[in-house]
Amino acid sequence: MKSNNKSKLKIAMLGHKTMPARDCSRGGVEVVVEELSTRLVEMGCEVTCYNRTGCDNGGLKEYKGVKLKSVPTIKKKGLAAMTSSFFATVRATFGGYDVIHFHAEGPCFWMWIPHLFGKKCVATIHGLDFARAKWKSGFGAKYIKAGEKMAVKYASEIIVLSKGVQDYFKETYGRETIFIPNGVSRHQAVEAKEVTEKFGLEKDSYIPIRRQSPQKF
Repeated sequence: MKSNNKSKLKIAMLGHKTMPARDCSRGGVEVVVEELSTRLVEMGCEVTCYNRTGCDNGGLKEYKGVKLKSVPTIKKKGLAAMTSSFFATVRATFGGYDVIHFHAEGPCFWMWIPHLFGKKCVATIHGLDFARAKWKSGFGAKYIKAGEKMAVKYASEIIVLSKGVQDYFKETYGRETIFIPNGVSRHQAVEAKEVTEKFGLEKDSYIPIRRQSPQKF
């Protein structure tokens, strides 16, 4: 693969809280964005993630080769996701990217903006958010549902994580989607050295005894 930056596929990602995410802001979307963006960089792509302002990622500007940029966010219930997605979409639209990757249904509401300028958009639907208890009614539910319809109308490709969601898009909109279930990182076996170095014991040569707290009567 050529090392010339001009030959690299430039991808923007938005819709998540922050990347890399700390425990307090790490959800399923954030896990997918982190794993996907870093692996795309390893494959030779140039990836930028648009984070919400105020979400703690240690002030990083880059993580494992992924560029990190913050966008304005109104920190009020129901507005944080909407405002950050809007500003991220505007910046990504004029950022010179080849592909803009939207994560979750709500952020897809703004997909019409890059579409106006001929940008290729991809949507990953992590679940049917409008059906969740906290979004079943009110403006939030309508916003999310509208985002879903924007994805159906404007996304070059829609990625879903379950067969149930894939069936939903086919039955509801007649829209074909790509089913890519979440994967699991392979466990890396680590050689146990601490017990050997501290006590001189080798693997399988001792029986560990678990101490129990004294029972209270």
